[in-house]
Amino acid sequence: MAHPEFGIEERRRIERLRNARVPVMEIADELGRHRSTIYRELKRNRFADAENPYLDGYYSSVAQTMAARRRYRRRKLAREPLLLASITDRLRAGWSPEQIAGRLRRDGSGAYVCHETIYAWVYSEEGRERG
Repeated sequence: MAHPEFGIEERRRIERLRNARVPVMEIADELGRHRSTIYRELKRNRFADAENPYLDGYYSSVAQTMAARRRYRRRKLAREPLLLASITDRLRAGWSPEQIAGRLRRDGSGAYVCHETIYAWVYSEEGRERG
């Protein structure tokens, strides 16, 4: 079973429950998630300000923004259509992802991806549709 990422509504519920001092175990039960998932969410998306430490804590809007930034970094091929077209052409010509990544790095054009990124795109729903 897939473990979907948290959405803004779940993050808002976590924030409300944390502000109400509900234990993480009860938050996990209420959301139908494992306690380690809640702990990870609280740790990864915690707001911290060195100048104003009294503001430190979990805020749903901050958490959503941080998660969106991480997702955005994972979507390099979707953001760069010319790079994607180049990779797609080479895949259709029979090149392996390792060969493509090596050639892009060797050419020094500045736009390159690792072979794992190419594999991830190939096996993604979008990649299978375009393939």
